[in-house]
Amino acid sequence: MGTAERQEAPGSGVESAGSTAPRHRAARVHDIPAASDMPSGRGAAREEPYQPLWVEEPARRRRLPDPVRTSAVRAVLIIAVTLLQAMVAFLCTLAGSWLAFPMVLSSVASTVVATWGALDVWVTRQVWNQRHGVVSTPSSTARALRRERRKARRQARVAERTQERIRRQGGGTGQLSHP
Repeated sequence: MGTAERQEAPGSGVESAGSTAPRHRAARVHDIPAASDMPSGRGAAREEPYQPLWVEEPARRRRLPDPVRTSAVRAVLIIAVTLLQAMVAFLCTLAGSWLAFPMVLSSVASTVVATWGALDVWVTRQVWNQRHGVVSTPSSTARALRRERRKARRQARVAERTQERIRRQGGGTGQLSHP
C-alpha cells in the first residue's frame, strides 16, 4: 500500500494512514492469513514488529570476470588437495607407514602444480585486464586532456574537409574567388 501502512485503529473500525507498524505485511505477501484474519480473532492480542530475516547490502567489490573466477576456483581446489596430501604425508611419516615416501613425492609434485595454479590466476587476470580494459575512474585532469585532444582532432578534420571542398569547387586552379 505504498510507504505508509494502513491498519485498523483498535476499537474504532476506521483505518488510519501513516502508521509505521507493518503488522501483517509478511503474512499477506505470501497469501497466508494473518492471525487477526483468522475466524477466532485471537491474533491481535500480542503484537510484534515485523523484522526482515536479512538486509540486502551492495557488494563492496565488483565480481571477477568468468575466466579469472574459473582459474581462481581451480587454484583453490589444487591448493586444498596439496595441503591435504602434505598433511597425510606428515601423519604417515609420524606413523612410520610405507605410504609416507610416495605421499611426500606426490606432495612435492602437487606443490609445483599449486604454484602453477596461483600463477595461472595472476596471468589470467592480467590478460583479461589487457584485453578488456581495467574498470577505473580516470582523474578529471586525464578526462579533460582527452576531451581537448578529441576536440583538436575534430577541428583538424573539419578544416581538412573545408580545404578539400574549396579545392574541388575552384576547379583545381587554386583560385579562391572569381576574377
